Amino acid sequence: MIDNDTGFLTPTCPANTRRSDGDDVLGCLFCEVGDPLVNSVVIARELFYVRWDNYPAAKGHVEIVPWRHVASYFDLSGEEAAAAHAILKEARELLDKEYQPDGYTIGVNEGRAAGRTVDHLHIHLIPRHDGDVPDPRGGVRHVLPGTDPDEWGA
Repeated sequence: MIDNDTGFLTPTCPANTRRSDGDDVLGCLFCEVGDPLVNSVVIARELFYVRWDNYPAAKGHVEIVPWRHVASYFDLSGEEAAAAHAILKEARELLDKEYQPDGYTIGVNEGRAAGRTVDHLHIHLIPRHDGDVPDPRGGVRHVLPGTDPDEWGA
């Protein structure tokens, strides 16, 4: 969150606590919001912030992150889900101006089986451009084997 006295970003997930489900938040990348070496914040709002991805899949790849240390999208409150949607749209407007993409990939790796490596929710917003991959048909389906669009009708 933004400290009203200093104007600086301060994390709301204390580094020496545990979440109610027992997960330790010590060393959580997304809780280290105030460290510009690991987090480059683009937009900050009451419940979420937007940061540049440290390992971008494409130029302009950002992540939408709740200030509250919560692992799952499905654990967001209704208010948080609405705030996530609002800041996602705000981030898209910023990326539209800066990168003029032809489309977007929006994704959440929900659980370890889906590829999540940091147990703090983050929603990827990845600008896409015509021709950035040879055949974009099927989009996120390519994360699983047997998803070749040419074989769908076979």
